[in-house]
Amino acid sequence: MPEPRLNLVLYQPQIPNNTGNIGRTALATGCRLHIIHPIGFSMDSKARRRAGLDYWNDLDVVEHADWDSYLEATAPERLWLLTTAAERSFRDPEYRTGDHLLFGREDTGVPEELHEWVSSTQGPEHRVRIPMIRDPAARSLNLATVVAIATYEALRTLPDGF
Repeated sequence: MPEPRLNLVLYQPQIPNNTGNIGRTALATGCRLHIIHPIGFSMDSKARRRAGLDYWNDLDVVEHADWDSYLEATAPERLWLLTTAAERSFRDPEYRTGDHLLFGREDTGVPEELHEWVSSTQGPEHRVRIPMIRDPAARSLNLATVVAIATYEALRTLPDGF
């Protein structure tokens, strides 16, 4: 497979439909999908068929046993954490081909130690958020929606565009 335009990184996803939608976004945009275990559902071929993920075999997807395995396998030069806890907008960075976009679990996001890892190794400005007008009932956007918004924004800013 050719080098991906971006790397979409899911930290311990819990909802198969979100992961399926994100896989479709990755396939449609020429991005590589990284899935960091443990995850909250089965990824075997029977479960994928039942979920209608007939395109999964065409997807550039890499599964990692845990965060350390992901770091060892990829050694990301530039990683951006999408989080509701950030102040900086996801529209501010100058994304580059090959960047990694990290997305947390649907229920808890990423643990504090990953926030600290991003801040200490990448810089605190690598924690970004998608702005929202907050209604208390809308804690955050759906994970698949966030991945699609962030992916298209990052691709839009790449030198070769999208």
